[in-house]
Parts: sequence; structure tokens; C-alpha cells
Amino acid sequence: MEETSTFSSSGAEAISRQLDSDQVHVVLSEEHIRDQYDTQRVASELISGNYKRIALQFPDELLPISVSIYRQLKRLVGEGHDLFVLADTSYGSCCVDEVAAQHVDADVVVHYGHACMSKTSRLPVIYVFGKKPLDVVGCASHLAKVVRSKEEGSNLRSVLLKHDVRYAHRAEDLLAQIKEALPEQVQLIYTPLPFSSAPSPSNATITTDQGECELPALVDRDPSHCIVLYVGDESLGLTNLLLTHSEYEVYSYNPDSSTFRLESVKTNKLLMRRYAVLQRARDADVFGILVGTLGVASYLPLITHLRSVLKRAQKKSYTISVGKLNPAKLGNFAEIECFVLVACPENSLVDAKEFQRPIVTPYELEIALKAEPSWTGRYVLDFEALLTAYAQKGEDGTCHLREDSEEEDPDQPIFSLVTGKYRQARRYGGQPGSSHSNVEEGAESTAVAIRNQENALATIPDSAAGQFLLNRTFKGLETRLGEDAPSVLEQGRSGIARGYQDDHR
Repeated sequence: MEETSTFSSSGAEAISRQLDSDQVHVVLSEEHIRDQYDTQRVASELISGNYKRIALQFPDELLPISVSIYRQLKRLVGEGHDLFVLADTSYGSCCVDEVAAQHVDADVVVHYGHACMSKTSRLPVIYVFGKKPLDVVGCASHLAKVVRSKEEGSNLRSVLLKHDVRYAHRAEDLLAQIKEALPEQVQLIYTPLPFSSAPSPSNATITTDQGECELPALVDRDPSHCIVLYVGDESLGLTNLLLTHSEYEVYSYNPDSSTFRLESVKTNKLLMRRYAVLQRARDADVFGILVGTLGVASYLPLITHLRSVLKRAQKKSYTISVGKLNPAKLGNFAEIECFVLVACPENSLVDAKEFQRPIVTPYELEIALKAEPSWTGRYVLDFEALLTAYAQKGEDGTCHLREDSEEEDPDQPIFSLVTGKYRQARRYGGQPGSSHSNVEEGAESTAVAIRNQENALATIPDSAAGQFLLNRTFKGLETRLGEDAPSVLEQGRSGIARGYQDDHR
């Protein structure tokens, strides 16, 4: 299950894609648009919410029919409502692009297509997932066979149901059919998907519904007593489900091929690949925090937390916002040894081999920075769950990011599982009272280097980029003001490519 593209689809793929004429000029009936994309429901919510400026966000595959949907919605909402089509997302199309929506001063975003269901921090959202056909009887019958096979010698008590968002319109029928197929002692666990959401303010405090700051259980059931059923084809959602529910047996039902299979056999391979990336992160001293989303709530507190964690570990960190990722962009930051991607859960895992540096998730970074990393198999991709896990409860009942009190000898060599050798970590920034760092906090650097050809000296700041530049053979073009005379203009060639006319012959 290799994922070579990041943020749903790359820009290069959209440019080089070959489209048929039938795909470009798509004409759908009014009834099909109304039934498939719920224009009546969307118009009712827009009118009841009194939204005046409305942003319609479409993924690349729905752009050919965006004009038809726009016109039908425009007729339904009437005058006094301005609609705008967002054709290009800043990051992944599964995330709500609040930045582009704010460029047109929108009051609400109508998100079309696949969605990661991440909470927004600024604007309300109305979701239109689309509808795909689903054989609920076939899905329930396959699940019933698995349950009956586990009744002997097993104490199965519950089934957790997850599905792709495109099957949300058949969720009630699927639940009813599965409940009829399951024995009475087996409980069905399901959380319905919301078709609209309100913004969740992004701030530095974290609150939980239970009033606790502990990481919530992935499933409130014993792994030996519960199985997970996913309805949908192979996708990033299924990959994340396997990682976050690695202790459970995960079965998938593909409605396109009507196949039912056990997916848990892939979990060990996925975890082994992520563990290998984690070990490379342990050998890094310079990190780049990649901003992979601007529309998910709690991304700003998480970035602040990551900076604090790296500073306490005396690692150098740079915050970078590059939009959609590709190896050419990240290759410009040669001094960075490892990247930490802050993105929605469906775009957090980057398992592409063409990137020169490893890209880890915030949860993997927390494990890599520990003196003795221990991985129990639990995997966290949700921002709020991760922040809640590393928070402490204050007197006001809210959870604030806590400071880790774990101390480590800075002079102790670190054994690398990647190279099989001991390495001495570089220290940046320093800590109060520490004498082992390169530069004390609050003190200026005393290292000097030649600044130009006249042997002028300049101090070197405590910068990983500055130190990396000193070790490079090419350090940029030299300014030779007054040393080089301007060139004399000469007559060049003329004519066409098949036969130039050279005046100098």
C-alpha cells in the first residue's frame, strides 16, 4: 500500500493528466445533480444560516461539473447570496481550504468530494460527500460469516464499523442489515458522520469532554473481544485505520469488487516501515517542521508544542510552509536532516522513497526524542488526541501543554540502529544551567569565519544553516563591484531554427 503522492494529489499530476473530450464537457441532468450532490439540502442550510458569501470547494475530479452545481445552487438560494468556486486547494483536497475561502471573504465553505473530517478553526463547513452504490446485503452476509467462524473458541462482543464518506448515504440501511445479521450478544459500535460542522477555535489550551488529559483508548473494548469492519476500497483512510487500530483484527469490504478480506496482515509491514523512519529521525539533529495544513484546528498549538519539544532536546528546528510536497521542494533544504509533517490524519503519512530525507509524524517525533524509545504499537494521528496526551490539567479545568522533566546526559553517545555505530549528537540553543551546548542561551556566538575575499571576519550565529554553508564548496555568486567591465554588445544570429544566418562567418 505505497503512497507516492502527498496531500491527495500533486500539482504535476494535475498538469500532465490527459483528459478525454467527454470528461471536459460533462452535461448532467438537473435530477442527477440534485440527487447526487444534495443541492436542495445545501441550499436549505445556506438560507437558514443566512450565509451571504459562499465558497464552493471542489477537488480536481469534480471540476468539470462544478459550473452545473454552481448554477443550480445559485437558482435555489436566490438573490443576495454570492457563490465562489475554489478550483485549486492550497494543500490536500480532503481538507477544507479556509485560506482560499478567506481570500473571497466567505462566510461558509461547501466542501465537495472526499473529506478527512478534520475540524476547522475559522469557518463553518457543509459537507457534500457524493454517493456511491453499496450492496448492504452482501456486506452484512460476509460479516456474519466471520462472526459465526469466531463464535467457537472466541468471546467476540463488539464490532466497530468504519466506512468511506461516500457511503454515508447508505449508513442507516447498512446498520440495520448488520444488526439483523449479528447475534444478540455482539454489539455494533458506530459513530455517524456529520454533514456540517462548526469551527473549533485554535488556541493554546486544550479541553476534553471527560475532563481528563489522558490519551483516549482507540476502541473502548478488549482487542480480543472486538473486530473492526471498514467499508471502502484501498485508500489512505484504510491505511490510517490499520495503524491506529493495530491491536485489532481489521476486515475490509470493497463494494466495487464485492470482496471481503482480513487486512490486519498488512499492519506489521506498515509499522515496520514507520519504525525504520523513526530510527532515522533519532539520528537527526536539525529538523524542519512542515506546515501541511492551514485549515485544521489545533495545528498552531501543535507547531508551538513541537518547537518547544525540539528546543528542550537541544535540536535545531525550522518552520517551513511549502504547500504540496515534492522531492524538488524539500531538496532545497539540504541542511535539514529530518522533516516533521503537520497535516491532517489522511496526509500525515508520507511513505514515498523519492524523498531524500525522512518525513515523520508528530507522534513519531515524540517517540524518537525519548532517551529510551518504547513503542507499544499505539499510533496517534489526530491533533487533539496528541495534544491531550501531552497536556496537564490546570486549576481552571483546562489542559495546558506540559514540560517533560526527563533529563539526559548530553555527553552520552547515541547508538544508531541505522549505521550500527555510536554518534555524538550536536547541540543547539542550550538549556538553562547547561554547559554542554554549543552556545549558551542568551549568549552570542564567538565562532568566526572569513566573510569575503578581503579576509574580513564575521561571527557565525548558532545556526545549522550557517554551519552547513561553511562546509559547502559553493557558497553563492560573489559580488565583484567595480572589478568586471561590462561586455560589448554584439550582433547575434538571425533566421529560423532550421537555418540560422551568422553575420560573423
